[in-house]
Amino acid sequence: MSGHVMVFAPTPQLTVTVDQPNDHPELHLHPGGQGVWQARMVISLGVDVVLCAALGGEIGQVLEPLLVSEGVDLKAVVRDSGSGGYVHDRREGSRQEIADVPGQPLSRHEIDELYNLALGEGLRASVSILSGPNEPWLVPADLYRRFAADLGANGGRVVVDLSGDHLGSVLESGVFFLKVSHEELIRDGRARSDDTEELTRAMYELHAGGAETVVVSRADQPALALIDGELFQVEMPRLEAADPRGAGDSMTAGVAAVVARGGDIRTAIRTGAAAGALNVTRHGLGTGRLDSITGLVDRVRLVPADSRQQERTTPDELAERVAER
Repeated sequence: MSGHVMVFAPTPQLTVTVDQPNDHPELHLHPGGQGVWQARMVISLGVDVVLCAALGGEIGQVLEPLLVSEGVDLKAVVRDSGSGGYVHDRREGSRQEIADVPGQPLSRHEIDELYNLALGEGLRASVSILSGPNEPWLVPADLYRRFAADLGANGGRVVVDLSGDHLGSVLESGVFFLKVSHEELIRDGRARSDDTEELTRAMYELHAGGAETVVVSRADQPALALIDGELFQVEMPRLEAADPRGAGDSMTAGVAAVVARGGDIRTAIRTGAAAGALNVTRHGLGTGRLDSITGLVDRVRLVPADSRQQERTTPDELAERVAER
């Protein structure tokens, strides 16, 4: 397998943003959605990307050249129904949503076509990122289980940032790396609160359920990482945020990029954390300069979790709790 990343992006969106940095308003058109933002960051880190997506309607016709211009190797299935998008107004400084058009669910035929296309590309890639749809009901969760199973059975490394039913399905087949936010864990009922011990229990449960390495982001608190059965806090310098969205996607992409180049998982997580931190200082999701990210990696530390916490709750005790649930 070559050192590139396949990004499965079933429902990319057209993002239209109205901005006014000076006397005159500006209109910005970009491709968006989780997979697109992840692909953008992987490319920023100097790794080639094959992006597999379904495009349709007028929006799809606009998205295609925009995606190609981002530097991805685009592999697209043409949809019968139109792709989605949104319009945001940022003239007052914060984002105001003007319109959100999610689009229609993929048909059975479109799913089959996209699956075959993406599976073929994923089997040739070093790492595959399975990104979620912009709305859960657009793509069936079971597709992710099949994907992870077929890629994993053929030696592929699967990286995901999913939640809800899509996360549950992909865990059934197992994944190389999982990133999830603490809010998603609570919303999905996998954690009862944002207490560190409760999140730690959930992470061991996710690991037992099929995720080899788990990272839980915690908004402005250090992320937690479960690596080879050991818990770490991901500590890094605080940077002032220009746009807090996109840090998680950038972290996932950073991990995938480093692993695709043959790097170890600890370096990958530190690079992902640096990419995420720098992304929030910029207006533009999934963006960042390679030299800036590389410079920050050395400032990111994986610190073993509080020994007192580990004394109170050992991995064996956590495993027993998982079994009880």
